[in-house]
Amino acid sequence: MNELNNYQCRFCNSQLNNLFLDLGETPSANSFLKQEDLSSEKLHPLRVFICSKCFLVQIPEIITPNELFSDYAYFSSFSDTWLEHAKDYVNMMIERFHLNHSSQIIEIASNDGYLLKYFVQKGIPVLGIEPASNVAETAIKNGVPTLKKFFNTNTANEIKEKDGLADILLGNNVLAHVPDINDFIVGMKILLKPNGIITMEFPHLLQLIENTQFDTIYHEHFSYFSFITIQEIFISKGLEIFDVEEISTHGGSLRIFVKHSDNKLLEIKESVESLVKKEKEYGLDNMLTYLDFSKKIENVKNKINNFLETVKSEGKSVICYGAPAKGNTLLNFCSISSNQIEYTVDRNPYKQGLFLPGSHIPIKSVTTIQETKPDYIIILPWNIKDEIMDQMKDIRTWGGKFVIPIPEVKIL
Repeated sequence: MNELNNYQCRFCNSQLNNLFLDLGETPSANSFLKQEDLSSEKLHPLRVFICSKCFLVQIPEIITPNELFSDYAYFSSFSDTWLEHAKDYVNMMIERFHLNHSSQIIEIASNDGYLLKYFVQKGIPVLGIEPASNVAETAIKNGVPTLKKFFNTNTANEIKEKDGLADILLGNNVLAHVPDINDFIVGMKILLKPNGIITMEFPHLLQLIENTQFDTIYHEHFSYFSFITIQEIFISKGLEIFDVEEISTHGGSLRIFVKHSDNKLLEIKESVESLVKKEKEYGLDNMLTYLDFSKKIENVKNKINNFLETVKSEGKSVICYGAPAKGNTLLNFCSISSNQIEYTVDRNPYKQGLFLPGSHIPIKSVTTIQETKPDYIIILPWNIKDEIMDQMKDIRTWGGKFVIPIPEVKIL
């Protein structure tokens, strides 16, 4: 589908003429509401484009990072699964790259110190970079040194002068949040020691398309990466991916290992060529693969709405578990509101007592489930469904069932 617009690719500056997906007018996915805000909610177009030259899937910068991240509702430490993932990463990196008390670890978008605290426990120096002041304060209180800033070339030069260069520079689920991807990656090159290593984790575009994970699309995620595209971006900045792992987080992610292009100490692993081949066989270098995606999500929408209609006709009760950004994309695209879902629950007290953006479903404490004993619980953060189903297994005592909405409706 062709759309006339003035948008240019944030990597290669090509005109964006191909629409990947149009999810309509929606609020920012993490703009949780107080009661008095329900009647004055701001909506923004959520339209995703695909660059015909570099195949970067992207959303134009409709909402600025300052608006999105200055006061943030997401705290990484509320997921046990994510904490375990972070701990495993730290242990792996220490063993693989022989890190010790003389190593310098810097994390971009370090959130509440959920990962760096495990390096601190090992006596390894760290520095977190986190733009959300409220989240950064939590990290500092927990003993993780944190700089309250957005990361860019200016920040990189500032840290280089004050704290020195990084042996390990890492960022989990931050690449998608960056509107100026070129400046961001140049900043990483500036801050990396000549023999240093960058690791980045981000949701894999192949998994998004293959498993219809359209709910991972929202205004905070400016870009959606294939390996082919992210490899091209890093190469253009004098950096080279020497290893890549396909990991299970967030419905299927990539963890890339990056070095300076002139660093010959680290050899390119076979995994790099293998993943390029896999993506090309799937068709991620073919525009037709992208332009067919919108048809798939309509099918998911219909199945979710049919489930809710059936349950309502049977007089059964349905609530949600979680208040993740992905859940808000799902609910708003499917036009689901508090008329169909009485409430959702979340472990994060920062969200409790507020309302979901768009759907205006109230967010309550997890204990509310025991009090009301719903028949069905839709798990919105489906990427950690196993953790949630284990925590909430007591719903079986009253015949309660879990519902997984993506990639298709499953009742468990």
